[in-house]
Order: sequence, then C-alpha cells, then structure tokens
Amino acid sequence: MPNDLNHNYYFDDREDASRQLIEVLPLALLSEKDTVVIGVSEGGVFFADKIAKKLNAQMDILLTAPILAPNNPGLVIAMISETEEVVIHKALTDAFEINEDYLYSEAQRKYEDEVLAYVYKYRKGKNLVSLKGKYVVLADECIETGLTMMVALKSVIARGAKNIYIASPILDKEVYQNLLTVCDGVFCPHKIQDYISIEYYYKNFAALTFEEIEALVEVHMNKSHEGKKNP
Repeated sequence: MPNDLNHNYYFDDREDASRQLIEVLPLALLSEKDTVVIGVSEGGVFFADKIAKKLNAQMDILLTAPILAPNNPGLVIAMISETEEVVIHKALTDAFEINEDYLYSEAQRKYEDEVLAYVYKYRKGKNLVSLKGKYVVLADECIETGLTMMVALKSVIARGAKNIYIASPILDKEVYQNLLTVCDGVFCPHKIQDYISIEYYYKNFAALTFEEIEALVEVHMNKSHEGKKNP
C-alpha cells in the first residue's frame, strides 16, 4: 500500500514485526524445553522461521483450507486442517442457516482437493513433525477472527502437544481474550480494538511467494532430517 504521512504504522516490514514479536516471547522458558514452532499459514511461516532460529527449535507448517459460505464466496465460515480437524464459526453458520451436512461435506472436499495438495506442495507428502510431549508455539502473521488459530490448536492437541502457546505480531483484542482461555499463553506486541486488515499496519507489506515459503520450510525439514541421522 502507498505510504501515508498521516498514518501510524505498527511495523516497517516483516523483519521489524518479527523483532517486536520475539521481544515479547518467553525465550528462556521455550529455549529450555523441547519446543516446536508451527507456522499456521503461509504468511505465518516467516515468523515461525524467525522464532525457531532464535530458539534453535524445530519448525514446520500446518496446512489448512477455508470453508466458504455457499452463497458468499468471500465469507469464511469454517476451517479444516491436515489432521482433519474442523472449526466452525457458529454465529455465521446460524445467521446464514447453513446446515452441518453442507459444512462437513465441503470440509471433506476441501481436505481432499486442497489440503492434501498443500501437504505435497510444501512437505512432499510427509506428515507434520512429531508433537507428542512437546512445547508448541503456533505462529501467524496476524489473527483476525481466530478460526485458523482455533483449528491449529485442535490439530496440535490431537497430535499430543504438551503445552501450546500462540505468537503473532498483531491480533484482534477480543480474539486475544478468547484465545487466552484455550491455550497456555498468547504473545503479541499489538492488540487492536477494531482490526481492519494486515496491510493497514505495515509501512511496507508484500505477499510472500511460494518459492520463499517453500525454501523456509525445506531448510527446517532438512535440519530435522539431519538431526535424526545424528542424534
């Protein structure tokens, strides 16, 4: 977006946002535990990579897909993850009278058509890194409705995570309060009362390319593989 002298940005760019986020993390606690950092979106991978490098921890990406309202393709009403966990935005599905049969059939279609394709695209078909008994940090570039983060929470719980923390440079204040009730900690330098959109809070913001995200994931996959060969 163009620079605006009258606009107060929270971040210069993603590098600045990652520095601010890392400053509020409990680094001592996470460094001494067996921690895995999970990017819960393509944009979240950038922050997961930065956090994992700071902690010298494993990193991976959790693949998800949105389920859209049947008569409004711009409205996300639910999410499904690669572990086949589903989270539904009940207020929206009730308001639009969307029945569960549609939701779960569409979730299965999205899983087969999109999520499995993402797993192959980013992880060459390999499973998510083991989380059993681990401290897990779920990282995203922003949290607006909380749907993606909630499905990520369900997914890592299903995979046996011991403690779960959430990290994001910016999120909606009401969502922040909700997330505090379902995990072990939420770390965020900026909590916004009336969240607009992620681009509004950055002086310079551009979408990451597939190649950039793939490269970050691949580095950590190779590192994890080397660690298994050399315990």
